Amino acid sequence: MKPVGILGGMGPDATILLMRRVLAAVPDARDDADHVPLIVHQNPQVPSRIEALIDGTGADPAPVLVAMAQDLQRAGAVALAMPCNTAHAYADAVRGATTLPFLDMVALSVRALVARGARRVGMLASPAVRKAGVFDAPFAAAGLEAVHARDDGAGLLAIIRAVKAGQGRADLGPALEHEARAMQRDGADHLLVACTEISLLEGALPTGIGITDSLDCLTGAIVTAARA
Repeated sequence: MKPVGILGGMGPDATILLMRRVLAAVPDARDDADHVPLIVHQNPQVPSRIEALIDGTGADPAPVLVAMAQDLQRAGAVALAMPCNTAHAYADAVRGATTLPFLDMVALSVRALVARGARRVGMLASPAVRKAGVFDAPFAAAGLEAVHARDDGAGLLAIIRAVKAGQGRADLGPALEHEARAMQRDGADHLLVACTEISLLEGALPTGIGITDSLDCLTGAIVTAARA
């Protein structure tokens, strides 16, 4: 297998969760060499996507992401992955920075939603994802409709900030379940975990509705790219 480069640090715990899921995605491994090699650029100093996209006061993350992608290519990566949905607002800059294939978590998630028969998708995401239109064109092309939080994502953003500050499922699970059930009441027939901070709150979402986690979609693509 060949190494996949990870543009990480957005946030650090979410990048570590991705690494754990990639590890778990090779259950038949019998030794170290059977696992997927990763080159992880764990850079928590990427300028805040929230400050740039929502507040309009932060530095542009694109130059830092471009430099990270180029570092990963020089380090020997054969493909690039970025476990942050919001950062996919800068995906074109990352694609243009190297000659490596980019494993697009947004496109992978849309493909999974279509395969699972989703129609109206509850977006468990940062409001920056909606403001930047990260999923707009892929959803339109696939015939999917997004169901967003009624408060313009203020509740979800509070949960995301709390996860970044170190709070976990015990503290935040009820609030996340409340957000998800509100989307169900508004007609969502499927939920998309479209923030890797929310991926850290595994098990907090309600049962009785389909759930797709964008981080799982990226995990599968990383394993496939490493084995290609």
